[in-house]
Amino acid sequence: MIISASRRTDIPAFYARWFMQRIAEGFVVVRNPRNALQFRRVELTPDRVEALVFWTRNPAPLLAGLDELDRLGHRYLFHYTITGYPRALESHVPELPTAIRQFCALSDRIGPGRLAWRYDPILFSNWTPPGEHARHFAAIARQLAGKTQRVVISLLDLYAKSCRNLDAIPGLSYQDPRQMPGELAALLPELAAIAQQYGMTIHSCAEEPDLSSTGIQPGKCIDEQWLNVEFGLQLAGRKDPGQRSACQCIPSVDIGQYNTCLHGCAYCYATWSPSSAQRLLARHDPKSPLLIGGAEEVPDALRQPTTIQPSLW
Repeated sequence: MIISASRRTDIPAFYARWFMQRIAEGFVVVRNPRNALQFRRVELTPDRVEALVFWTRNPAPLLAGLDELDRLGHRYLFHYTITGYPRALESHVPELPTAIRQFCALSDRIGPGRLAWRYDPILFSNWTPPGEHARHFAAIARQLAGKTQRVVISLLDLYAKSCRNLDAIPGLSYQDPRQMPGELAALLPELAAIAQQYGMTIHSCAEEPDLSSTGIQPGKCIDEQWLNVEFGLQLAGRKDPGQRSACQCIPSVDIGQYNTCLHGCAYCYATWSPSSAQRLLARHDPKSPLLIGGAEEVPDALRQPTTIQPSLW
């Protein structure tokens, strides 16, 4: 079993203490995103988990827990998003110099093979015009050279909630990159060349049609080849049927919850609004098996500890 922590929220940034408590107790309870009264218990002991895949814009709160994960024998990878967009678009992410410094420190701690940079999503706007993306991408890539071996890109998906949040930003005008084929056709090969220049393979995330003609191969964020190489596993390449048709990731179990990330990214698909995220945060209990909600909400049969391990938290 692969644990995704998480496509739905930034667990390292905002819920590291809770996560390490769940590691200590050996399980987590996940609320069904389509039915708040339905729960699933997920075991987190190293004998049940092939690997943990973290998704974050700020790993700093989790760094103190990495020694504990190593001691227990957990295998883990990080997807680390750095875009450096204007603050009006992503109001509470670390400043770009801080994000780059933290990325490099994490790479030094776990190794560049276990850390992917995400330049994701690519947003075309009057503040982030197509012609500026290559310059900006190159500036970040230059500082991350030698600290990662892969970069992942995707194009902005204009979900209704994303459009609503973007439309509320004064002075912003934006476009669907797919509706600007000339600019896109010029940009993507340039990104591929920059990645190669700085020693990174470049992959796309769930793009349909794929971008192979531009030099960017379809990627898997939860990639059996990556995991097998890094950890000597023998995972199969079966596609996760629960993901979008263009997503090639292998199956995993996501332990996050939508609408709980506080980074304030206006384009985010996983958080409806900062105010709703704050309301859910008020219901977070670091000692609960649930990310949001107290232990009393969980059926008794689902909350018996698997194993108690010493915890840093």
